[in-house]
Amino acid sequence: MSAVRSPFVHLSCHPDQVLWAKDEVPSLFNGIADVFHLDPSVNRTDFLASFQPGGPFEGAVGLFRKNHSTARIGLFDKELINALPSSIAWIAHVGAGYDQVDAGACKARGIRLSNTPHAVDDATATTSLYLLISTMRCFSKAERSVRAGLWKSQHSAAHAHDLSGKAVAILGLGGIGLRFAELVRAFPMRVLYHSRRKVAHAPEWCEYYDAGRLDEMLAQADALSIHVPLNEHTAGMVDEKMIRKLKKGAVIVNTARGKVTDEEAMMRALQDGHLSGVGLDVYPDEPNVDPRWLDFPNVTLLPHIGTGTLESAKALEVRALENLRDFLVAGAGKDLVPEFMQ
Repeated sequence: MSAVRSPFVHLSCHPDQVLWAKDEVPSLFNGIADVFHLDPSVNRTDFLASFQPGGPFEGAVGLFRKNHSTARIGLFDKELINALPSSIAWIAHVGAGYDQVDAGACKARGIRLSNTPHAVDDATATTSLYLLISTMRCFSKAERSVRAGLWKSQHSAAHAHDLSGKAVAILGLGGIGLRFAELVRAFPMRVLYHSRRKVAHAPEWCEYYDAGRLDEMLAQADALSIHVPLNEHTAGMVDEKMIRKLKKGAVIVNTARGKVTDEEAMMRALQDGHLSGVGLDVYPDEPNVDPRWLDFPNVTLLPHIGTGTLESAKALEVRALENLRDFLVAGAGKDLVPEFMQ
């Protein structure tokens, strides 16, 4: 967790927070901020106390946050946001998804919140592509067969499908969704998408379906790839009704957030054959994975590693640090979350 203090501006980071962009910190903050580290054993109570009068970070104006701090500090929920001192003005979250930070509470307190929306586009999109290929070709099942010494006795060509010529529906054509669209277009696949509004810079081959035509899009889809953020509007969005609107035999791929989907509904659709496969990198109760997923033959499971590349890890940290630097220098960062644009 990190803080910035003024007039003696300090960027204070837990030692395991800035892992990949350590070399960039001096060039970003020399003459602007001095870097300090929080105690590795700090808990939620100690963290909040450190900003109080007489504490080491009294007067801090900014925070640098990564998701793994949740194990010590907990979620940046309304309770924590409301307990932060009035000096805090900016939280630089590391990650495109920011559901672990209560954006509404930040806005109510006048604390601006930034994320890193494009730093993980390529890594997450290639993860979605892997899951799509694996589920449509039954590759995960085939690998398990090899490892069990069964060679290809468990494989049936009748259950495996080429991607070329198939239609993929993308739920949310943001940076990740658009990069995924570019990747699948190479096969080529037909690309359909639904977002809150038509994406002005989307290629002409991306076919837009508004809310009134959502069922029409789903009925044509051989695959559904999920790329929406988790918020009050999207929680449980991919529910029984939406799943049943998909073409029979379709697959679902999710690299967004587990709580966007109804896991029970997906399992029921797999059991009765409405879905032919599911590919997951995210789950509702991470790191816990419902053990029933392990029993489905054509389900590909990853442990939320969609952004887990050296290049993306560094880009995430650099972008978050740049948002803090820009705030200190110009009073604004580049990546305010959408709630602050409304």
